[in-house]
Amino acid sequence: MTHDHVHMEPKEGDRKVAMAIWANGLLTVAQIIGGIFSGSLALIADAIHNFSDMASLVIAFGARKIARRPTDGKMTFGYGRVEIVAALINYTSLIIIGLYLIYEGAMRFVDTPEIAGWTVVILGGVALAIDTFTALLTYSMQKGSVNIRALFLHNLSDALASVAVIAGGVLILLYDIRWVDPAITIGIAAYILWLAFTEIGGPIRTLMLGSPPNIDIDAVLAAMEGVDGVEEVHHAHFWQMQEHQAALDTHVVIQDGRWDGLDSIKEAIKICLDEEFEITHSTLEFERSGNKHKDAARYGHG
Repeated sequence: MTHDHVHMEPKEGDRKVAMAIWANGLLTVAQIIGGIFSGSLALIADAIHNFSDMASLVIAFGARKIARRPTDGKMTFGYGRVEIVAALINYTSLIIIGLYLIYEGAMRFVDTPEIAGWTVVILGGVALAIDTFTALLTYSMQKGSVNIRALFLHNLSDALASVAVIAGGVLILLYDIRWVDPAITIGIAAYILWLAFTEIGGPIRTLMLGSPPNIDIDAVLAAMEGVDGVEEVHHAHFWQMQEHQAALDTHVVIQDGRWDGLDSIKEAIKICLDEEFEITHSTLEFERSGNKHKDAARYGHG
């Protein structure tokens, strides 16, 4: 089993995130002003989404800084999980924004105002350029971080929303179809919600100490029991210390007459876990076969 992660110097990544923050901030201000003057809810919806991106970028930027702190007495596992928390906050904000935009879009169907199509098209084009730029900034970083992936999906959805806003502005200019503005708003919101609900499960699973999704835990325990001298493995706990660092805590029963070779058995288990499953952090509690837990659960402490 292998995992491909993108490695980038922290300062380079921080610089890219900072550039994206400024770009989204300027775009948000321009879109809100343009949306107010043009009367376009779709443009304001896109601006709110961009503002959420800027807030998400700020949260992610801070999380990246905190995650690099060394372990200490208060946080013996380190601060790496703060990026998981940041991702959860960002996805939750997407859900809230998506629901709000659906409500506002529905209200606009009841009373559709006059909309300045050219303002919508021009600002939509500017937004598309900046959204594409920020998406490209975060693309090279998102494969190795759930925190940055949340940002990338924010930016990607913004770029697609900008395309929809431009299309709506063109239809307003050509045919004066004003209902297309709230319709596009609801479409953008639906897409935002789909993205958020699709991705939010990963951070929740990690924070709930769920087993790493890319590891066959039954295969891990079977491989451990295949090590010479091991009779049984029980009370197993799998979790992710950080996004890419799987951990295991379990009890290992040693066969009768093999206790003297405990050190070599332990080393063989550690090598197996590392080389076959990339589990580099494991806590093993050893039991003698004649004194093992009776009817012990395979997983947990039942």
